[in-house]
Amino acid sequence: MGDKGGTPVPSPQQARAQASAITSGKTVPEAEAAPTSQLREVFDGHGLSPGQRRIAQYLIEHINEAAFLSITDLAERVGVSQPSVTRFAAAVGFSGYPALRERLQSMALAALPGGGPGAAEEMRSNELQAAVDAEIANLENLRRDFADPDRVIRVGRELSRSTPLTVLGLRISVSLAEYFAYAARRIHPDVRLVTRGGSVAYDALLQSREAGGTWLLAFGMPRHAQETLTAIRVARGAGLRVALVTDLALGPLADEADVTFATGTGSRLVFDSYAAPGVLSAALLQAMTDADPERTQARLEEYEQVAEQHQFFLKD
Repeated sequence: MGDKGGTPVPSPQQARAQASAITSGKTVPEAEAAPTSQLREVFDGHGLSPGQRRIAQYLIEHINEAAFLSITDLAERVGVSQPSVTRFAAAVGFSGYPALRERLQSMALAALPGGGPGAAEEMRSNELQAAVDAEIANLENLRRDFADPDRVIRVGRELSRSTPLTVLGLRISVSLAEYFAYAARRIHPDVRLVTRGGSVAYDALLQSREAGGTWLLAFGMPRHAQETLTAIRVARGAGLRVALVTDLALGPLADEADVTFATGTGSRLVFDSYAAPGVLSAALLQAMTDADPERTQARLEEYEQVAEQHQFFLKD
């Protein structure tokens, strides 16, 4: 959303007086929506960095106070630099911090309760609920995508046939790649995990192709790493086909992949959450198990025997 104009903004003295009226419980006109909800709408969809999300969270949780802070005071409260606050204001569509503060003040002075001692805790609770709601929406979108499962089944079959199968996940995407590789090793004879970029990744990708591998499964979550893009290009140059799990169907990573599975990530909190990519990964694993049921069953039974012999797991 861009910088909004046309709404009279009170002077600092008037603002403080009206804010005092809010916190003292005096009657003021009722707003159409709570400031927290309005702020979430303002901040949503801008691809904020973790540092910028910290600023956004502070503003959401302390809007009645934060709306009247100088840029110096806000930066100090959040623990960031003043230029970081300026960049944040630009990232969410305002010409600068003064314009953003005017918008915050108009929200804070809207008629709603918010000055009680439990307000900050309620705002934090609502923010966490909003994060869950956003992930539910991502899962609903994924459910609609699964109405036609043919692509997942087809790619799962191809991944199952690739020996070795290489799985790539760099930086924030490491956790998803490790989960997939850990499970895939239970059902596939040769899974190679790559979690370091640069020449280490290049060596692993080239060796995988020389050993007979045909596919790379790459995870590219935001913020998308340049080294992920480079590694995918190396893989394709070596003759590997690339299946990509990411959050965007368009962009440099998707342009380089042979098949792209795009599903939303949770971006309400300081760091992303990955409910939908996790379910998508499990669906690809399921497709791999179904592609070769005899091998799957034999490997799972063998693993259970080893696990029992060495007591890998606690007894229920």
